[in-house]
Amino acid sequence: MLDALNKEDRLQLMRFVCSFAWADLEIAEAEREFIVKMVVRLGLDEEEQDQVAKWLEVPPPADDLDPADVPTAHRQLFLDAAKAMILSDGNVEDVEAENLIILDQLLR
Repeated sequence: MLDALNKEDRLQLMRFVCSFAWADLEIAEAEREFIVKMVVRLGLDEEEQDQVAKWLEVPPPADDLDPADVPTAHRQLFLDAAKAMILSDGNVEDVEAENLIILDQLLR
């Protein structure tokens, strides 16, 4: 399913994933490793990798995270990726769980 994403969709997915990594205001090493694995799995080019690296330093702007912009065909993928992100460090904070519930509701 990941290979069905175009460049814009790949970046949008990583924008959401990175925002979930920042939900508790810090990125754990396991979360960082998860993001790196996603970058590899998505086959991001150098420009895309640079953008993701920036989001690891500073969270993506909230204005760039509109669930309504997620293509209907990819909504479950985005939700699954967000869930995998919050589970990646083995510690689900309340804010992470709440954000996932909200994303789920907005994508339906």
